Amino acid sequence: MATRDDNQLRKQVEQQARRLKKAERERPTLLAQTFFIGRLGLVLVIPVVAGAYLGRWLDSLSSGYSTRWTISLILIGLVCGGFNIYLTIKGSGND
Repeated sequence: MATRDDNQLRKQVEQQARRLKKAERERPTLLAQTFFIGRLGLVLVIPVVAGAYLGRWLDSLSSGYSTRWTISLILIGLVCGGFNIYLTIKGSGND
């Protein structure tokens, strides 16, 4: 019975050692991590800026002073950017 437990333990240790070696080989470089963080920033900022410009243009079409469209579209852009970040992080695990 002790040899069976020893064999199972040996297999588990070997499997963990293979996982550690594979993780060490596939660890992203500093440059790759920097690009990933930059991409996350862009997928957040672009919808917010687009919403601000579109909202400002729509507000300029109305008479008087209004920021209703600008604020609304900035908030929508923030939500879309957050969702984009979620999708980007979720999709990067499949690489």
